[in-house]
Amino acid sequence: MSNVRWGVAGEAALSSTVTNKLMKTIEIKGSKRKELGKKSSRKARKAGNVPCVIYGKDANVHFEAHENTFKNLVYTHEAHLVKLDLEGEIFNAVLKDLQFHPVTDKIIHADFIQIFDNKPVIIDIPVTVTGDAEGVKAGGKLIVKRRHLKVKGFANDLPEDLVIDVTNLKIHHSIKVGELSFDKIELLDPKITTVVSIATSRVALKTEEEEAAEAAAALAAEGGEGAEAADAAASPAEEKGKEKEKKG
Repeated sequence: MSNVRWGVAGEAALSSTVTNKLMKTIEIKGSKRKELGKKSSRKARKAGNVPCVIYGKDANVHFEAHENTFKNLVYTHEAHLVKLDLEGEIFNAVLKDLQFHPVTDKIIHADFIQIFDNKPVIIDIPVTVTGDAEGVKAGGKLIVKRRHLKVKGFANDLPEDLVIDVTNLKIHHSIKVGELSFDKIELLDPKITTVVSIATSRVALKTEEEEAAEAAAALAAEGGEGAEAADAAASPAEEKGKEKEKKG
C-alpha cells in the first residue's frame, strides 16, 4: 500500500490510499560475448542480437541477446526486474539504459545494473494517474509533468508503477514530490518538483466569469450599489485596464 498526500499552502492536505503492484520479473536469455569492439557488435546486430553489458559489483559482463526478447521489457508502461540467464549463469538486474537506431528505431545496445537482495537499487519508475479529478470535471486540464520518478529501495519492495490518485485535485492545485510517500521506497527527485497539476482551461475560465456576473447581478438585485455590481462583473482584462488608467 502507499499513502499519497498533497495540498496547497494554507489548506489542509488531502489524502488517498492506493495499491501498488510489486515489480514483475522478466527473463532474458543470452550468451556471453567472446569478442568486443565495433566489428563484433555489428556482427551481433546483423544476426538480430543486441549487444549488452551488466554493470556488476566486482566486474562488468558483456553479452548479447536476441532483440525479440526485449519486447516485454521495453514496450510497456511498467518497470520490471530482469532475470538474465547467460548460458546457465543467472544475474538479477534492472535496465539502466537503451540505445536505439536513429532511423529504424531498433535497439542497438542495452545497459543493465546487477542487483542484490541486501543492497538497495536506484531506478526510474513510471507514474500512473488514477481517479477523475474535481478540477477536470470543472473544466480544467490535467497535466502530468513527470512521467517517471527516481526511487531507491530493495528489489523486492519496488512497485511496477507509482499510482497517484488525483480525485480530489482542484483547478490551480498540484501534487509535488514532497507531498507523496510510498511504503518501503524513497523518492529521490527534489521535493519541490511538480508531478501533476490542474491548469485552467477556457471552459473553466468562462465558468468563473459567469459566476462573477451572477454574483454581481444578485448583489444589484438586493439593492447594492450599481458601481460595485458592475465592478464585480468586470472581466480580468477590464480590471487591469482600469488599474493602468489610475496609475497613469
